[in-house]
Amino acid sequence: MKLSTRGRYSVTALYELALHYGERVVPLKAIAKTQGLSENYLEQLMSPLRRAGLVESVRGAQGGYTLALPPEEVTIGRIITAVEGPIALVDCLLTSAEADDQSCVRAGSCVTRQIWGEVCDSINSVLNNISLADLVQRNRARVGCNQ
Repeated sequence: MKLSTRGRYSVTALYELALHYGERVVPLKAIAKTQGLSENYLEQLMSPLRRAGLVESVRGAQGGYTLALPPEEVTIGRIITAVEGPIALVDCLLTSAEADDQSCVRAGSCVTRQIWGEVCDSINSVLNNISLADLVQRNRARVGCNQ
């Protein structure tokens, strides 16, 4: 399993917005420059993040983006799910074992399905328990900033 650039860049972009939460809107150009990301790619990522209610945009010369929620309420799992969809190691976990539209005919009796489900639950638990505020705090502690 490998997280795509969509997920990683989205987390990075929203981290940058969390750094400026409550202060001002942040232009994509500033996010791209500060975080070393492609501005065009960031632009594509903002649509699903806006639809998920994670960011708000302000148009105009002084426009940009801001978090739609406080950083404490935006988890890494929520960001990744907004741009990537549900996190699942195997396709059969995207449907219930009892569902008629199973991607695997053995899903209901598969020996390993439970293991993959437990791994996904663990990943989701970690991602859903780390907020943007946590990232900001971790970075401040790492660079020795007491703000």
